[in-house]
Amino acid sequence: MSASGKHRRPKTSPLARLLAVAGTGGMALALPLISASGADAAQPAAATAAAPAVAASVAATAPALSVRAAASTTYSVVAGDTLSTIAQSHSVSGGWKKLYADNRAAIGNDPSVIRPGTELTIGGAAKAGSAAAAVAAVAAGRDAGAAPARADRSVRATTLYANNLDGWIRQSLDVMAQHGIPGTYDGIRRNVLRESSGNPLAINNWDSNAAAGIPSKGLLQVIDPTFRAYHVPGTATDSYDPVANITAACNYAADRYGSIDNVNGAY
Repeated sequence: MSASGKHRRPKTSPLARLLAVAGTGGMALALPLISASGADAAQPAAATAAAPAVAASVAATAPALSVRAAASTTYSVVAGDTLSTIAQSHSVSGGWKKLYADNRAAIGNDPSVIRPGTELTIGGAAKAGSAAAAVAAVAAGRDAGAAPARADRSVRATTLYANNLDGWIRQSLDVMAQHGIPGTYDGIRRNVLRESSGNPLAINNWDSNAAAGIPSKGLLQVIDPTFRAYHVPGTATDSYDPVANITAACNYAADRYGSIDNVNGAY
């Protein structure tokens, strides 16, 4: 018989308790609290078995929580750029050395030479996870922080060119195709080897052009007035730049001879 005016407080069940709190800022999960003493010691197995159902329930009702790292961006090099100035303007952690290490395949072996139009990747790749995945990991007794995140990347197709004669010709051909300038790989290579032996810094200091103060320069030995007149937008304004030199020369050859393929001597 109970005493008058008093009530017994109900005994709290030792069964697993799960609390899910969802809001605009995120989601908190309280895992089952289980006593390991007495008759309750056999309960962990049952709680573990029920975890997938609990996780599925939470995932169905709670909004997904997207956890993202800093997304990577791309930057297209323009004339006058250096790795140092790009790293500074984009606050690259690790400076130009980090930027070069991340983009060596696109730049080549010389970090001091970056060609206009080269696309550089700046920053880390984005990664994403979801609240449901985190809940399932915790409910299964794993550390959600150690669980591998799923990559959520938008892969942008970018052509990488080698920093050599082959790469310069191929990049020039792509630029030429965009501007409707005719020419073939073999035609360009044949004339480059004849004009400069493949040296982008070649200069003719002995012919009539040199005597007039406008020596022929670069892979396809173009004088500055011709280079400026036939310069193709999107390439460097330096006549020694391999891609700019080839593209301007091919543009000039197309205008005068129909194509660089039709050139078999001095032009």
